[in-house]
Amino acid sequence: MSELNTKYLGLDFKNPLIVGSCGLTGTADSILKMIDFGAGGVVLKSVFEEEIILEHEKNLKERLEKQDSNLEFLDYFDYQIKDNLLKKQSQLIRDVKKDTDVPVIASINCYSVGEWFSYAKLLEDAGADALELDLYRIPSKINIQAKEILKGYFEIVKRVKEHVSIPVSVKISPYFTDLGNVVAQFDMLGIDGIVMFNKFYNPDIDINNNRITSGPIYSNPNDYGDSLRWIGLLKEQVTCDLSASGSVHSAATFFKMLLAGANSVQVVSTIYKNGPGYIRDLLSGLEKWMEKKELSNMDEVHKFGRELLPNHGEVFERAQFMKYYGQHEQ
Repeated sequence: MSELNTKYLGLDFKNPLIVGSCGLTGTADSILKMIDFGAGGVVLKSVFEEEIILEHEKNLKERLEKQDSNLEFLDYFDYQIKDNLLKKQSQLIRDVKKDTDVPVIASINCYSVGEWFSYAKLLEDAGADALELDLYRIPSKINIQAKEILKGYFEIVKRVKEHVSIPVSVKISPYFTDLGNVVAQFDMLGIDGIVMFNKFYNPDIDINNNRITSGPIYSNPNDYGDSLRWIGLLKEQVTCDLSASGSVHSAATFFKMLLAGANSVQVVSTIYKNGPGYIRDLLSGLEKWMEKKELSNMDEVHKFGRELLPNHGEVFERAQFMKYYGQHEQ
């Protein structure tokens, strides 16, 4: 019988399968059900910066009436909205933690430098075992340079790290020109883990009904290559843990991410599509792959994965495209 227990962010997990941040991790009942099916950990549904802003604007319109020029009241109202949202999240953490010892990771989705350090402290005080900062910003404004965006990201991380003692990870996108250097800079800031990668909302155009709509919601099972590549390239170059996220729909892909060097693997879409019971199938499938390769624990999985790689990681780089496709004939 293979041992699946592992460490991620300095915490003990009974296995490397983590249910990523999503609607499924927004209620205690749903979270506990997935833990019963074997999830090694959960990332709670994110507290969104935009959610706080939109809630603020909605309530301003509906409830303020003649108070719209009362600055003291406006400050209090702004505080009350944030306080209510964070109280709900804090209560969710307490509700889950009283019934399980599985690590619970709180999540904050933020794109600007603001009060995130104080929010993070409240979630820590509620009992969160770790914190995941979902750094999300589409650089659509042509007057903002990349260095300004990165400066904001690094400032968020520094402020949060100064105010909490629990482990902190960051979830990033693959869309950096110098992704390796960006990860290295987060590592130097003392971040405990990097989650690779964000899945963004994709818009589409409904040409029959003349409206903007949502593109595909679930990840594609064949699109795991970016996470696999970058974990394989960076695992030996940084000291922080790496977590794979995106397009993990099968036990085989789960196993591949661990071989590449992932300390944990986050899944979402496949649970939506197959139900929480599929967690057992993924874990059972992982055990079968480990037994087939005669690997008894996660340390042996990672060691075996490193032995598959050459002395340097050119097999993960673009140069190989010409090598292989240049020899391909129809």
